[in-house]
Amino acid sequence: MSESATSKGKSTEQPSASAAEAAGVGVEFVPATTAGLPPTAQTFFAVINGGTGAVVRGFGVVSAARVAVGQYQVVFSHDVTGSAYVGTIGLTGSVGTSPSGEIAVVGRSGVANGVFVQTWTSAGVPADRAFHLAVLS
Repeated sequence: MSESATSKGKSTEQPSASAAEAAGVGVEFVPATTAGLPPTAQTFFAVINGGTGAVVRGFGVVSAARVAVGQYQVVFSHDVTGSAYVGTIGLTGSVGTSPSGEIAVVGRSGVANGVFVQTWTSAGVPADRAFHLAVLS
């Protein structure tokens, strides 16, 4: 990790998933689409409230939780380990001006159908920010 990332309080380590988080909240993975395609031939998305970590809307999203300040777990309906994750800071509604900030997304350690999201202020301080997340394969 670079010195500038360290000095901004960013970490490359995720907190360990709890037993409930690792269980994927009891969701069975989707075996295939109705067209017989693998589940990775889909696009899923979630819009998450920054303060509570609650799902505002989405497709294929099962749950979301705020793990700590600026840290979230978003769980989807199938294994997303081979997927691409795209996140952006954004409002939960459809109009307005979003606060500035930074976001990082990566697969959730120990949760095959989960994505770990971190958000910061533009100064690099962990902060709760609403965000939009897409999972693509």
